[in-house]
Amino acid sequence: MPPSDSEQARIGRTFADSAPAFPEPRRARPGAPNVVYVLYDDLGFSDLGCFGSEIATPTADRLAAEGLRYTNFHVTPLCSPTRACLLTGRNHHRAGMGLLPNFAMGYPGYRGELHHSTATLGEMAQSQGYTTLGVGKWHLTPMNQFTGAGPFDQWPLQRGFDRFYGTPDGMTNQWRPDLIEDNHWTEMPDDADYHFTSDIVDRAIGYVHDHRNGDAEKPFFLYVAFCAPHFPHHVPKEYVDKYVLVFEKGWDATREDRLARQQELGLVDAGTPLPARNAGVRPWSDYDPADQAAMTRLQAAYAGMVEHTDEHLGRLVAALEEMGELDNTLFVLLSDNGASQEGGEVGSMNAVKFFTGYDAPEQELAEIHEHLDEIGTEQWVNTYSIGWAMAGNTPLKLWKQDTHGGGVRSPLIVRWPGEVADPGGIRTQFHHAIDLTPTALEVTGMVAPGQVKGVEQQPLDGESLRYTFGDAGAPTRRTVQYFEMNGQRALWQDGWKAVAHHEPMLSPVLVLTGQAEAVTDFDSDVWELYHLDSDWNEVHDLAAEEPERLAAMVELWWQEAERNDALPLGAIIGGMNGPIITGRYDQGPR
Repeated sequence: MPPSDSEQARIGRTFADSAPAFPEPRRARPGAPNVVYVLYDDLGFSDLGCFGSEIATPTADRLAAEGLRYTNFHVTPLCSPTRACLLTGRNHHRAGMGLLPNFAMGYPGYRGELHHSTATLGEMAQSQGYTTLGVGKWHLTPMNQFTGAGPFDQWPLQRGFDRFYGTPDGMTNQWRPDLIEDNHWTEMPDDADYHFTSDIVDRAIGYVHDHRNGDAEKPFFLYVAFCAPHFPHHVPKEYVDKYVLVFEKGWDATREDRLARQQELGLVDAGTPLPARNAGVRPWSDYDPADQAAMTRLQAAYAGMVEHTDEHLGRLVAALEEMGELDNTLFVLLSDNGASQEGGEVGSMNAVKFFTGYDAPEQELAEIHEHLDEIGTEQWVNTYSIGWAMAGNTPLKLWKQDTHGGGVRSPLIVRWPGEVADPGGIRTQFHHAIDLTPTALEVTGMVAPGQVKGVEQQPLDGESLRYTFGDAGAPTRRTVQYFEMNGQRALWQDGWKAVAHHEPMLSPVLVLTGQAEAVTDFDSDVWELYHLDSDWNEVHDLAAEEPERLAAMVELWWQEAERNDALPLGAIIGGMNGPIITGRYDQGPR
């Protein structure tokens, strides 16, 4: 503990026989780098140009060309849990965020808020000489705590940020967002051309300028959490128009083209096959031309939003470069989960229906046709179809909310000048979102403190991936990683992956009486087994050929789940077109 002012100063009866002392604030090590996390929301594995997309993303492409792309990087299948992993360096159940803060269920792994024993990187950095700045989407605090009366202990400023500006919940209208600043609600700027993405980048640049004007040497941690490209896909009309012709070929051809481009870029091996279409996705050719045109425009809005976000990210990168900060910054870019299945078969003008069940595809298409020119405008919560989400995750299976690759494989770009042996290189080591904060700690020279604000801290679960910066062939240092989300389960171990898809079943009697509960039978889930080191995108199920290996991995999953507070198991959010179910669920027989 540092000495108090009275211990450092010599106190006499008067100033004349006393000697003052001015304790120095805690400073980071000389030359310590800044850290910038950029988190996209619902961005598919292949949605950046440098990961195979036809969408224009020159800023991400530049960062990749000057840094590294990771093709074996994983997250959780949902937004808030990944944010918990990223910011704390712990597994999401261990941090208290087993699902979303909108669902607090009274179990240690499902608090719906971050445990104080799992400090964020911001909290760690504040005590070690960093200024900490956050902008964008938070979604780590129950919404009923965002009142003028608090409690405030889970607001961003109490979880490690000196300044914060953004939206507290999981989604918002991009043209008219719900906004908080520091510890209070605030109004959006009076600007006819307002868009949330440009606003948060303005704030990020302003925060860094303010910080640097106050201290010429103190490093900063900047957390930029875009709401984009999560629905609603709100973007100026010219961005939508640009991509209509690009995607008229449909999702099947888009998947094929992206896989070919990924092979050319060296992201996947030559000969990597496409998995079969995800369940519920029909061939593009099944739809008549008018309906194809409607679904194409929904995808064009999504693609335009990705480009629009990259454009504003470019302003941030340019500002850091102009200030002379970029090359002394560990810059990390990733997505919180895979592309989203939440648009139903054909997409929708009102994606909020996902939480209650979509109308029939014909009715959805009729509404899309009626308002085709309004896609992207503020009165709609428009989103694309599951076929486009499948294409966004090329060449992976399934999507957001699932523990197959399409839900948990994220593009990762890391730029750290001086240590990268081969700028523009590709890394294939297995890593996870929990590994990024340990990486930041190692690069900056900070340490994970044993106590934060008087609370004993849980150890970090992640391991730094800095060892990969200078050695593309370095063996993976991770050995095991469990996954669980809403009953979906998986375990990665030494290049193998066991995974089980779980569909919650509804009790018809309880639905009819208005007392809907999830009836779950986890023992009936079918476990699949893949050798990811040779079967990158989970095409060849080896469960029947390796039953002993699979059984051992399933048992290890239960051990890891218990160790990380992932029990009891439950299924809270229904299937693609199902309702949200709440309640308490027992683990059930093993």
